[in-house]
Amino acid sequence: MESLYTSFYHQLKNADSIFKRYLFDDIDWNHRLICILGARGSGKTTMLLQTIKAKYGKAPRHVLYASMDHIWFSGNTLYSLGEQFVINGGKVLFLDEVHKYKNWSQEIKNLYDSFPSLKIVFTGSSILEIYRGDADLSRRVVQYTLHGLSFREYLELSKVMEIGKISLTDLLDNHVEIAQDITQKTHILSHFNNYLRYGFFPYFKEGISVYPNKLRQTVNVVLETDLPVIENINYYSIEKIKRLLYIISTLVPFTPNVTELSNQIGISRNSLLQYLHYLEKAQIVNTLEDETKILRKLTKPEKIFLGNTNLCYAFALNVPPEKGNLRETFFYNQLSVQESVTSSKQTDFIVNGKYSFEVGGKNKTAKQIAGLPDSYLALDDIETGYANKIPLWMFGIMY
Repeated sequence: MESLYTSFYHQLKNADSIFKRYLFDDIDWNHRLICILGARGSGKTTMLLQTIKAKYGKAPRHVLYASMDHIWFSGNTLYSLGEQFVINGGKVLFLDEVHKYKNWSQEIKNLYDSFPSLKIVFTGSSILEIYRGDADLSRRVVQYTLHGLSFREYLELSKVMEIGKISLTDLLDNHVEIAQDITQKTHILSHFNNYLRYGFFPYFKEGISVYPNKLRQTVNVVLETDLPVIENINYYSIEKIKRLLYIISTLVPFTPNVTELSNQIGISRNSLLQYLHYLEKAQIVNTLEDETKILRKLTKPEKIFLGNTNLCYAFALNVPPEKGNLRETFFYNQLSVQESVTSSKQTDFIVNGKYSFEVGGKNKTAKQIAGLPDSYLALDDIETGYANKIPLWMFGIMY
């Protein structure tokens, strides 16, 4: 256990405490068992270390952070760690990347049941479905999901400016005043275009020129390492999923013909829908559902997008992404974090079953939404809107 503490203190000392992700203040840290899921590179580890620093100090004795891929676990069990930790006065155990430890769910359940004074916070891949583990944690755990950076967070991390989160209602009612206040301080559209290219994951700070390649490598690791471990699927299936992702990336956004697509890849309809589910759980794609189908599993989505606009650029390579695709991908990606977004026969999106949105460039007219109640235009290439015309970039300051 000493080696785990040595590693923990070293990481804690080097953890950046300045910029904190949106979820930091949303988590109720008083729960005994907390799960935080998120895509690779979204900042789960940093958030854990920031939380420890803020709540327990720089060298806490009764707290331990451990990554489950540490070599210590090759010869020791998670349960034995927790047991010794409690015996020695331990109170809060932070476990990172639990999907890298085979028996994680059973041993966490056993620790939770055996030691009532112990609090456990654990993180895992966004693919992880904690209710399907070897042990049922559903009655015990409180689950959160950490998404990639919002445009608002990108501006803060880039030291452009700090903007408070706004609700959808505030945005719809007061977007002109809010936009005027922001655009007086910076040329927002240039930052917005940069965000679309490389601002979704915090590691853009490590170098913009290498960011697209790192993003592609991250997707590859998710498909080749995380997915086989979590879902127990073979190399053949991984290659088929890669083929599916390639096809999607060349066509997005599109309404899939499931039969045609499954024949093209050489898999069954059910396998295709299951693979789409895996890609969506990994936050590599977003599938847009009809409102009537949103609670049904393994149904054909109305439309498929890549998970974020950075992927559009990373996969486009020699061909610039289509502007309409970028706009819709951004809108859906940002709104779906906190709101219900579904498809519509008349407009691009329906939000919360009430608000209709058409997404387009600055010259798009209101013809499509004429006569529709609670309808709006989300328009690119404008700094400030008017009435029901709202700048597209503003939908990125909601989380």
